[in-house]
Amino acid sequence: MLLGDGSPTRHLRLLTGHEVEVKLIAMEHEPSPMEGAPIEITELIPPLLRRQVWLTCNSHTLAWAESWWNQKEAEFHLKKKEQPIWKSLTQGRSELFREVDGLALVTAKWLETEFGQKGPFWSRHYRFFREERELTVIREVFSPQLEKWLGPIPRKNIPNLQQ
Repeated sequence: MLLGDGSPTRHLRLLTGHEVEVKLIAMEHEPSPMEGAPIEITELIPPLLRRQVWLTCNSHTLAWAESWWNQKEAEFHLKKKEQPIWKSLTQGRSELFREVDGLALVTAKWLETEFGQKGPFWSRHYRFFREERELTVIREVFSPQLEKWLGPIPRKNIPNLQQ
């Protein structure tokens, strides 16, 4: 899940046997990237838009995700705001390239509340490229509930990872 270049929403559907529901939290103008945001956001052309969602399967909240976009690219690609990004970007079978840029263990009370478990939680961030240019930066945080399907996942501190 963390290093794969496939669609996390497709993986969640295959693991759980249930369709993934995307619950839009926010999709709004981002005047400047927040502290702790992936550095790769600086490669996007402003003005920027930030989208945040919960990914659920059969009442289980399995991931939180946020993505940053050039506003015009977002308007073009994200017409159905509750649709998974992968599905939006691959309509018409366009070529995409994904590059995982970082892994982290993160803790946040609001994630613990939504996931119903204590952190830390595994996270990754990556970029999608189309025609050799950066299209979006995405960060995902995964719920420990995934261990039901994947088996136990160690969450001890790992050296040299961003937090």
